[in-house]
Amino acid sequence: MKKTAIFFGSTTGTTEDVANRLAKMISADVYNVKDNPADKFPEYDVLILGTSTWGIGELQDDWYDFLPNLEKADLSNKKVAIFGVGDSMGYPDSFVDAMRILYDIVVEKGCEIVGMTKTDGYDFDFSTSVLNDRFVGLAIDEDNENSMTEERLTNWVEQLKAELK
Repeated sequence: MKKTAIFFGSTTGTTEDVANRLAKMISADVYNVKDNPADKFPEYDVLILGTSTWGIGELQDDWYDFLPNLEKADLSNKKVAIFGVGDSMGYPDSFVDAMRILYDIVVEKGCEIVGMTKTDGYDFDFSTSVLNDRFVGLAIDEDNENSMTEERLTNWVEQLKAELK
């Protein structure tokens, strides 16, 4: 796979755990956005952005301070994938909505979005992160569907490898 970095924001450690698991699977570098690693963007061909969803569709807190860096970054020759961690039972009407916030920013930056996934197998009512019957990235529900996380990560890694050839 091309030189890849994962940038994540995590409050409870769940998104960080998913980021680290994913990094091991694809040999990616991992950065917590609270450490303001914006200077790392130019070093990578592929950026994977990870966030949890808080409240009713809100982005994880550390991302808000980091967003200006993302908004001014030159992503024109980058491929970007997104993953989101959410609670489909507790928040069935805003499941992984925070992914859409990141998607809307990066899609305007001229990058190529990779890693959109089908909504099949998920139990939720609505998500702004669904476009044309697909999530804008990988949705993870460690609260209610943690037994499916490993399979979802494995399948996503295979999908990313195929899309990044």
